[in-house]
Amino acid sequence: MRLMTEYLTVDDNDVQLRDGTIKLHGPAAFEGMRRAGRLAAEILDALVPLVVPGVRTDALDDFVRQMTLDAGAIPATLGYRGYAHSCCISVNHVVCHGIPSEKTLKDGDIVNIDVTPLLDGWHGDSSRMYLVGDVPLKARRLVDVTYECLMIGIEQARPGARLGDIGAAIQAHAEKQRYGVVREFCGHGLGRLFHDAPEVIHAARAGTGPELRPGMFFTIEPMINLGKPGVKILDDGWTAVTRDRSLSAQFEHSIGITEDGCEIFTTSPKGLDKPPYA
Repeated sequence: MRLMTEYLTVDDNDVQLRDGTIKLHGPAAFEGMRRAGRLAAEILDALVPLVVPGVRTDALDDFVRQMTLDAGAIPATLGYRGYAHSCCISVNHVVCHGIPSEKTLKDGDIVNIDVTPLLDGWHGDSSRMYLVGDVPLKARRLVDVTYECLMIGIEQARPGARLGDIGAAIQAHAEKQRYGVVREFCGHGLGRLFHDAPEVIHAARAGTGPELRPGMFFTIEPMINLGKPGVKILDDGWTAVTRDRSLSAQFEHSIGITEDGCEIFTTSPKGLDKPPYA
């Protein structure tokens, strides 16, 4: 038996509430999300030459904040639930929500940078992995498979499919490589709101969950661990790390369901969606 899901066709000029409904958006909203998503991708593109051994993660955060402001947007994370930074920077065994600091990146690190510019009322949410210097093959393979998981999940996103089809495809691909799929964090609806319904679980059963309908906006952002899937939150209340200290990787795109498939709003204009960024 499936639980009832409530859908709401919205006027995209109205104030929207996080009320548990899945919002269905129109053409103007798609255009707004294209602009916000492109800015997110442009910021991640611009970071490519900056993510090098010796750079401080707070310097990268400063760059994200300034580029966002220069584009006429604001970083959605800045001040969100007390968060004091313009992006999240997660290094090695940090799964997500890593806090920028005086910490410097080292040769061999793998790094996820997650940005969400809020442009003209629309959220462009995306994250990408970066390889710092000479990265071991095992870590590079984890990054490659994580990107494959993202794109395999996106392939399932079309009208008539179920949300669980996305998670089932991601889980099957990751576990075939004997990697762990993080359960504690998920993708989410977005648009006028930063986080909204539905929750997009990355380990799920096919044929379950809400039906995908044209006009839905949400992120897909699998977090894949080299070891077991378990995570814990550090005392700062934000930083999530793998329990077994194994490496973790993540990629994220924001998408919209169309009449015949889906549109990725956060594709890199320069084709730099995954490393190596030669």
